[in-house]
Amino acid sequence: MPFREINAKMVEAAVFPGQRIFSQRGAMLAYKGEVSFTPNTQGGQGGLASMIGRRVAGEATPLMTVEGSGTVLFGHGGHHVHIVHLSGDTLYVEADRLLAFDGTLEQGTMFLGSQGGVMGMVRGQVTGQGLFTTTLRGSGAVAVMAHGGVVELPITPGRSIHVDPQAYVGHRGDVQNKLTTALGWRDMVGRGSGEAFQLELSGSGAVYVQASEEKL
Repeated sequence: MPFREINAKMVEAAVFPGQRIFSQRGAMLAYKGEVSFTPNTQGGQGGLASMIGRRVAGEATPLMTVEGSGTVLFGHGGHHVHIVHLSGDTLYVEADRLLAFDGTLEQGTMFLGSQGGVMGMVRGQVTGQGLFTTTLRGSGAVAVMAHGGVVELPITPGRSIHVDPQAYVGHRGDVQNKLTTALGWRDMVGRGSGEAFQLELSGSGAVYVQASEEKL
């Protein structure tokens, strides 16, 4: 396991010869050992096509390639950090929430309209995500950032979960999601700006929710 939580806002990554870790540029806090940091220009696992796809989608958060032998402390902006473990499944998360991740994971982008059609695109505007999101697929670990900490809520078949779009961090697994409206007393008294929309997730997997409605 390459990542270990040091505290709520820092993780330690073990770096081994012949293996790579990718991190957000500027996220290195300290390191020991023989470790090198180079700007990533090939889009990580997935190559040049993946990089071009992310740039077109506006999901091209600058990355560093971390290699060598040693340990590295990562953190960024004082944000809370949560480690997600993937076992052959896919994580859907915004690029600017990625602190660091295994170099073995395959990166890509997904058009939000492919999940939920027009309402999927509306969801992107409501959450501030835009029209695309980043995907990480395979087996490995990902350190994601959030405001106020993160809780992982399991999603099981037949039981959907509703999440405030502003509190949504990401999700993994075979999950369908759509934006729904929830008109009620909050709207009648003029306090339903965020609660008027809900993100409904169903299927099999998990959703990650932060304890804040603030975006990074």
